[in-house]
Amino acid sequence: MKHISASLIFLLVLASNLVLAGPGDQNKLTTRATQLTRQMAQKTPLNEGQYVKVRQLNMRLLAEVQAAQTRFANDPTALDKELAEVQTRYEWDLATILWPRQMVAYTQAKADLMAFSNR
Repeated sequence: MKHISASLIFLLVLASNLVLAGPGDQNKLTTRATQLTRQMAQKTPLNEGQYVKVRQLNMRLLAEVQAAQTRFANDPTALDKELAEVQTRYEWDLATILWPRQMVAYTQAKADLMAFSNR
């Protein structure tokens, strides 16, 4: 991997701690999606309906990241491309759930995380 964009680093940070024992380990995926959603809800207050939708979106995100990592384990360039597409879909779908001020808070939290991870 010659160059990883900030969005890809953010996506990998979000998906970190996602170490599943096997493809059928739905429980760990669900637990991690719930943790991720709670973290997001602390930075970007969500109402109940948004929380449910964001959690579902996070479950899909984590499943897609895991699938990409498995599928492209031997091709870092293809993995980068796939993760960029996953990130784009995730943020597009997230923008349909969150209100504009919540997206600003999400974007700021992402920027803060990136600044922290680059130290």
